[in-house]
Amino acid sequence: MIKLFVGLGNPGTEYEATRHNAGFWWTEALARELKVALTLDKSFYGRVGRGTVNGSNVWLLEPMTFMNLSGKAVAALARFFKIAPEEILVAHDEIDIMPGQAKLKFGGSHAGHNGLRDIHAQLGTGDYWRLRLGVGHPGVKAEVINWVLKKPSQEHRGAIEDSIARALKAVPELLAGEMEKATMLIHTSVAPRPKPPRKPQIDESDKTGQTDKTEKKE
Repeated sequence: MIKLFVGLGNPGTEYEATRHNAGFWWTEALARELKVALTLDKSFYGRVGRGTVNGSNVWLLEPMTFMNLSGKAVAALARFFKIAPEEILVAHDEIDIMPGQAKLKFGGSHAGHNGLRDIHAQLGTGDYWRLRLGVGHPGVKAEVINWVLKKPSQEHRGAIEDSIARALKAVPELLAGEMEKATMLIHTSVAPRPKPPRKPQIDESDKTGQTDKTEKKE
């Protein structure tokens, strides 16, 4: 089961509405859902909340170290409370997924995400769960940093909020360790683009207004 839910972002009002803070949006929505207060705890370098679900402790964490040092907070709390990496879920912005989509993933590389990179380094493994919240891609690699540090459009923000709301519905499964069921609840599929209508085939005889009704004999 998931015992520690982490949301990644940057502290400060200038960052709170930016794409890079999608992980914070998730954690704050989860805190409201579980009726858990997030308060600053300097021992764990972040805002921390604790709740009890079905008799088990559940921890919520928002690192206040800035994105590049997120692992410092995650490792400190996980080691103190003896939470294994596979019992950790990290919610973060994902540029390779469109707004409105969310994906649950276990393990793998950090794919260049600086928050995940530091968590990998501090935990000594990439074997933890990730909730990848789609924020879209600017289309040009050189613009990625500016993209994630800017506010999404109203339409995109609404889509991201929808994906967060959908992921919240999977919390009971995440807490129970039913990860396949959680995955089915969280994942979305993109509707295929409608195919253009096929052009009607024109019979050559139609061009002269005549139709050959003679049956071919074999």
